[in-house]
Amino acid sequence: MLAVVILAAGKGKRMESDLPKVLHPLLGKPLIDYVLETATVLRPERIVAVVGHKREYVQAHLRNRDLQFAVQEPPLGTGHAVLQAEASLRDFVGDIVVLSGDVPLLRAETLRRLVEMHRQRGNDATVLSAFAEDPMGYGRIVRDGNGAFAGIVEERDATAQIKQIKEVNSGIYAFNSNGFFEYLRQIRPDNRKGEYYLTDVIAIMAKTGKAVEAHPMADFREVRGINTKEELKTVENAIEGPPKG
Repeated sequence: MLAVVILAAGKGKRMESDLPKVLHPLLGKPLIDYVLETATVLRPERIVAVVGHKREYVQAHLRNRDLQFAVQEPPLGTGHAVLQAEASLRDFVGDIVVLSGDVPLLRAETLRRLVEMHRQRGNDATVLSAFAEDPMGYGRIVRDGNGAFAGIVEERDATAQIKQIKEVNSGIYAFNSNGFFEYLRQIRPDNRKGEYYLTDVIAIMAKTGKAVEAHPMADFREVRGINTKEELKTVENAIEGPPKG
């Protein structure tokens, strides 16, 4: 059994628009449509969209889709956002994939490989990672001396040494539903933004002996989130290819 949670509550301040970030169009189609289409390829039993800022617009846009809504209000971070999906998944038993609604280039094949790896390894949590030449702004994947996954450190909380790491967190995860929401409730906002980071649940699970791994299975270009109009234009140009003539 598979369920998908799509995080779509963000305002997207850096987009310089009051429109919910996931509704900004990429080549005429809202960002969240790309993410939803990719998720649908996996044929999940349930899809939950977590909405927040101007949620009535996002809900209206998705009203004819086969999914459920969860509301995050106020916005207290990604961990808090996923926790809002608990009511929709309370009786669900299986694997839960968490996606960001502003990552339109993720390929269905990459997502399918993540789920397969997660299940084959018998993991409780699997992080999709990627290598970036310029990792600025992304959480870094920290490994121990044997190369085993040790945790995720957000850019704003990273030391100069950790900032040199090029393996980054994509913000895309697979979790076993067993005990997952109980672990989410253990997150504390002990960071510079005072938010509940979803990445912290990874550390909590690892410390309690759960099977947690990170696998660099994606091309970094696939997992780049769109946070500004300039980034949106860059992705549009990449999709359309170089000018003809």
